[in-house]
Order: sequence, then C-alpha cells, then structure tokens
Amino acid sequence: MKIKEIVCALEKFAPLPLQDGWDNAGLQVGLTEVEATGALLCLDVTEEVVDEVISLGYNFIVSHHPLIFRGYKSITGRDYTERCVIKAIKHDITICSMHTNMDNAPQGVNKKMAEKLGLQHVHTLAPQEESLLKLVTFVPTAHAEKLRNALFKAGCGHIGNYDACSYNTEGEGTFRAQEGCNPFCGTIGEVHSERETRIETILPAFQKSAVLRTLINNHPYEEPAYDLYPLKNSWNQVGAGIIGELPEETDVCTWLTQVKDTFKTACIKHNRFARKTVKTIALCGGAGAFLLPKAIAQGADVFLTGEIKYHDYFGHENDILMMEIGHYESEQYTTEIFYSIIKDLTPELPVKLAEKSTNPINYF
Repeated sequence: MKIKEIVCALEKFAPLPLQDGWDNAGLQVGLTEVEATGALLCLDVTEEVVDEVISLGYNFIVSHHPLIFRGYKSITGRDYTERCVIKAIKHDITICSMHTNMDNAPQGVNKKMAEKLGLQHVHTLAPQEESLLKLVTFVPTAHAEKLRNALFKAGCGHIGNYDACSYNTEGEGTFRAQEGCNPFCGTIGEVHSERETRIETILPAFQKSAVLRTLINNHPYEEPAYDLYPLKNSWNQVGAGIIGELPEETDVCTWLTQVKDTFKTACIKHNRFARKTVKTIALCGGAGAFLLPKAIAQGADVFLTGEIKYHDYFGHENDILMMEIGHYESEQYTTEIFYSIIKDLTPELPVKLAEKSTNPINYF
C-alpha cells in the first residue's frame, strides 16, 4: 500500500480543514507515492524517534504534534527539528502529523480521553461555528434520487448521528435554451416547463468544491441551478473539548486517583474545590485552558486539561475542580487512534507505537 493511501485514510478521519488557523498539520517531510514498509506512531518527532523508525526498517512516521511549525529559510542542522528533517530525507522517511484537526475531529483526541475515563452522554464542549452551508438545487424528478445519493456520497446530509438528510419538494421549473445550447429537454428558442424536485441538504463548508463538482457531474442539465447559503448553526460534532458524565457521583479523591491511574501521571495539579463529589466532566487534551469559561458555563464539576496557567487557578474553588495532568499525558492515547485507522485500512502493514516517551518534561 502506498503511503498516500494511508495519509488519505488519516485525513478522512480528521480532515485537514478542521485544524486551527495557526496549525501546520498534514504532510511534513517526504514522498507519499512510495510503498509503505511500516509505520511508527508517536506524539512528537524527535531524533530518537527517527532513529527508531530507521532501525525498524519502516519508512513512515505519524505524529500528533507537527515537526515543522514555523518557516525555515535554510536546513543546516541547527536544532533538533532541522536534524530530524535532514535524517528523514536521507533515509527516505515520510512524516505526517495530525494535530488540531485530530483534536477537533468527532472521534478524535478528546473523545479518546473521554472513552478512557468512562464518560457517558458526551458532546462537544465548544462546537465550531459558521462552518456549515446549505445547498439547494433543482433537478428533473426522475433524476432526483440519483443526484441525492451522489451528494450524500460526496459529504452532504450529515446532521448529528444521522446521514442522508435532505428536504425535497416538487414543483415546476421553466427555462428557454438560447442558440448554442445543448438542452437536456426542451427546444432552443422556446420556453420549456419541467417537473422538478427541489433538494435541500447540508454540508461542511470545506467540502464545497467537491460537492459542486459532484453536483455538476451528476446533474442532467448542462447548466444546473443551485444556491449556497451560509449557516449560523453550530457544528455540534466538531470542535474543541468534550463534556460528559461519570456513571455516578464520585468522591473527589477517588476521581483524582482514577485520573492519575488512567493517564499515568507523576502528579496532578489542581485547585481548591468546595464540593466533595463530581459527576459532570469537561476536558480538553493539550493546552486547553481557554475552554475553562465554557466548562463553567455548562455546569461542569471538573475541567481537566494538559496545561493551565498559574493565574487561571484563582477564584474558582466554588465553581469547578480544575485539573492539570500534563500536555503529553493528556494526549498520549492519540497514537491508539492512529493505530486503529491504519490497521483497519491495511491489517498486514507493520505498525508500532514508539518505544521511547517523547515527553520533554521530567518530574523529580
């Protein structure tokens, strides 16, 4: 299997347009037309990780954090990033990163954290806003089913846990073909009436180009009529953080121990908390402190994330239990997501989680 096929599967699970504007997810180094010999999965690309993939005889690394964040005017080995790039190119290794697109994906990093903690009734803490479009088009009724199905296959019609969603009304369309046209029905120079179906459906804005190509390629008219409307709806399946519930009220000390054991943390930093039990849990992998106001507003008993600034801890003892477990610790299970995606696609390909922890923080 070619590396590009694996990259496509990863990006289908977590499309690159879902990444935050400052991010640099996607292909980092190397070629994708080559056959994959094996994949090494990690949180961060370090020189030790590149050495490990070389020793295994693999030619593909999938990381959560991008190796390259900023622009480089030269590659001379001045820092570990440049040395990794040089070594990867020298040994024909391809590196791909799935970062905030994997954070924001419906089954991504935060969903995996919630799964590890046994949370129920989960939903997105901060859904993406104004990321959806409504498509309206008109097609001869006899061709409506074929066009609908093509649009659904192209990515239209997803609302929550439902797919193939559309609204359809019957009506009469009129048009007059001018000289030089090749009308599907009707006569050049004469007004024609056709029984048509109006199809309304929804799509992510980033899929607009692909959906319009599908519409044009599957519509019988040489000039299909369609409208696109920007929507103010929240995209509830996509966005930052997760909020859910424990199966039952849990003592704070018991909960702290559960989190410590689940994420194998050397320590947990937390604020003073006035209540003795918790049930509603909000969380975000990595540096998620920006979501603290959302967690409080939605009535969470706990906000768990990888990093919280010192001054953010003040004044919330009556609001919420704030928990900081470490950036690496919070996102460590992301590699399990990569593993499942790749193994589902190509079970025979050797796939391995990096042996060495890439956490740059040590605890004394």
